[in-house]
Amino acid sequence: MGVATLAIDGGLISLPEAATGRVRCFKGIPYAAPPVGPLRWRAPRPLQPWTGIRPTGEFGMNALQVQVFADIDPSKPGVSEDCLYLNVWTPGQLDGSERLPVMFWIHGGGFAAGHGAEPRYDGSRLAARGIIVITVNYRLGAFGFLAHPALTAENPHKASGNWGLHDLIAALHWTQRNIAAFGGDPAAVTIAGESAGSSAVSALMASPLAKGLFARAIGQSGAFFSALARKLDARAEAERAGAGLAERLGVNAADDLRKLPADVILAAAPGVGFRPIIDGHLLPAPPARIFAARRHSDVPMLAGWNKDEGFNLGLVGTSPEQSYEEIVLGMFGAAAADVLRMYPAGDAAQSKASARALGGDARIIYATWAWIEAQKAHGTADIYRFRFERAPLTAEGWFGDKPSRDAGAFHSGEIPYVFDTLDALPWLIDDADPEIARVASGWWVNFVKYGNPNGQGVPAWPSYREPGAPIMHIDRDPSARPADDNAHRRLAGLADPA
Repeated sequence: MGVATLAIDGGLISLPEAATGRVRCFKGIPYAAPPVGPLRWRAPRPLQPWTGIRPTGEFGMNALQVQVFADIDPSKPGVSEDCLYLNVWTPGQLDGSERLPVMFWIHGGGFAAGHGAEPRYDGSRLAARGIIVITVNYRLGAFGFLAHPALTAENPHKASGNWGLHDLIAALHWTQRNIAAFGGDPAAVTIAGESAGSSAVSALMASPLAKGLFARAIGQSGAFFSALARKLDARAEAERAGAGLAERLGVNAADDLRKLPADVILAAAPGVGFRPIIDGHLLPAPPARIFAARRHSDVPMLAGWNKDEGFNLGLVGTSPEQSYEEIVLGMFGAAAADVLRMYPAGDAAQSKASARALGGDARIIYATWAWIEAQKAHGTADIYRFRFERAPLTAEGWFGDKPSRDAGAFHSGEIPYVFDTLDALPWLIDDADPEIARVASGWWVNFVKYGNPNGQGVPAWPSYREPGAPIMHIDRDPSARPADDNAHRRLAGLADPA
């Protein structure tokens, strides 16, 4: 008997066996030509067709990276400059009769780490509820976001630096061309992501190059709206940083940069440091300005953050000797007195708590809030805002030297709830967690299906545009309550990232 196949861009792929709930997972599908050799630091190019049947039983290689974060292991299946692969979970019969909505998931990791094969992103349980899930790899670090005068000069748009975002747009184009073969609806694609992935969603909403490629957007803890950790450089500033890296590597010309071994570049720029920029082409202006001019993709949004973002992202001074008050004065200048009234100093415990709260607000929460408010002011589509408040019971050692009992609802802690993949992580699950995951993942699936999280079996979630601007607080007993935190957000947004 011959191998069952599916015809897509590039050729035939094998049809994996259906698992529980009729879900099939197609792994390691290439969506663009490998960005290696002369294609390094260029926008992705079309695939060369393959002959025969391409297997879909193994994930594609992850983008080049080192282990930056303890909870992101890039070693499986490994890292490579040849990394432009995606994965598709579908419950469909693949007989052409279905047109299912699609969730296109963009992983986090500070644009320096992460991949679409992380176990917490397994799309099986979401797909079993009637959607298609795509996870995608894109170029990271210096390979994904290096700007350099020589690269700008050779580029037809006189832009360089946003190669990883170009990868995501190429993957969305692939989705538009191919998802019908998997039983998907190209007119019902939701872009979704967490942390850096959420920031990428905000950039795609702002980019003219992504217009028409998606119908809805989900953002979890991140946006490019000028928070401390998410400030977008202009191209000229990024080019200076790129030129500095090239100088350390002893080369300057674009061709010479491309001839360098990939491991040499990774060793010179191993972690967080290169990220998306205002390049004048993919992002012609800061997203806030694009939204204010109503030139963004005005689509329904579901967005929010976690209550204790500051556990991982508290304020850090320029030296260990700096007091909390000195850090605030350096970051907020004339507004420091107002900030200290709202985030007060005191004894060591009080100052630590305030630094944690202010750090989360300034580094993650403000930007996400500003993105939501920009859509509310300058768009017309519905918005559903959340605050995730469940504190998972992580084992000691999960956060290194930090006590797990202090973590609260920490950055990224919502992911296995909205994917319903709590069993993918070595957490201590109690009786409430599976129900929270059922409800949260139900809301996310409904939003992907309808642009609205409401539906049978989940609590009602009002639009943020309704009177009182209600927010869904996600925990053991979820409830929607009016927003009451705008003063905190506005103050945190005054921080100077310099």
